Amino acid sequence: MSDEPPTPPMNLPTEIINALNESSPNRLRDVARYAEELAEHKEREARLEEEPPEGKLEERSDDLPDDVPTKATITIKEINHNRYYYWQWREGDKIKSKYKGPVNPDK
Repeated sequence: MSDEPPTPPMNLPTEIINALNESSPNRLRDVARYAEELAEHKEREARLEEEPPEGKLEERSDDLPDDVPTKATITIKEINHNRYYYWQWREGDKIKSKYKGPVNPDK
């Protein structure tokens, strides 16, 4: 590891760089965890917004439970430093989830 601080991404606003540079290591880890979770949330929202064309039926995945719609996608949630797969789909204005299993079943 270098003794020099890392170079921030070119597209990161100066005010964010300054705030991060003034933060403690614990705060930076909290920010990193939050940023990763927020990115996953936004990606999931975008996937859920993509609906198949009208009248087109999707094939049902073999491991898709009967009570989970075919439009469901798989997402990863971190709970107590463990990562789990969940089926997620939209019903009206609500996002529904159903547990699928651990990301690393050996842990």
